[in-house]
Amino acid sequence: MYIQKGRVKLSVVNEVGKEAVVAMLGPGDFFGEGCLAGQKVCMGTATATTPTTVLAIERDEMARVLHGEHEFSDRFIKHMLSRNIRVEADLVDQLFNSTEKRLARTLLLLARYGKEGQPQTVVSKISQETLAEMIGTTRPRVNLFMNKFKKLGFVHNEGGQLHIDSSLLNIVLHEQ
Repeated sequence: MYIQKGRVKLSVVNEVGKEAVVAMLGPGDFFGEGCLAGQKVCMGTATATTPTTVLAIERDEMARVLHGEHEFSDRFIKHMLSRNIRVEADLVDQLFNSTEKRLARTLLLLARYGKEGQPQTVVSKISQETLAEMIGTTRPRVNLFMNKFKKLGFVHNEGGQLHIDSSLLNIVLHEQ
């Protein structure tokens, strides 16, 4: 699947019903690549969080294009390597960083900080529950740190959108 416009939440649910958000994807992102490696069962769920247009590419067609169109193949491999690096960083973040740092890093990732082009200072409305599922904590903990970030001027809400200041990076880079 290739996201042409909109946002998609990838999530997994364990046997007792607890949901974890694995990724928030946007235009230019792929998902569902496991079928190319022979994955028979989807491990998670993809849910559009805004009006979204997704291009579904059949497995055989994707394999043909990857073999025949080198520019596309290079782009797809870059995407997969970038996704792998991000997943590893997420795991390290979960294992070694505080909840506050995980939240700050997640907000910066949602703002596409560090991606090609300019980061977005505005992020579509995202619930504190979803943020909690993304960083492995509770909604009240997210609320506590969001209020702290607001007091420090790192984030503010306006018109249903979350504005993120790049100075939030200070939380990620320094022990607080």
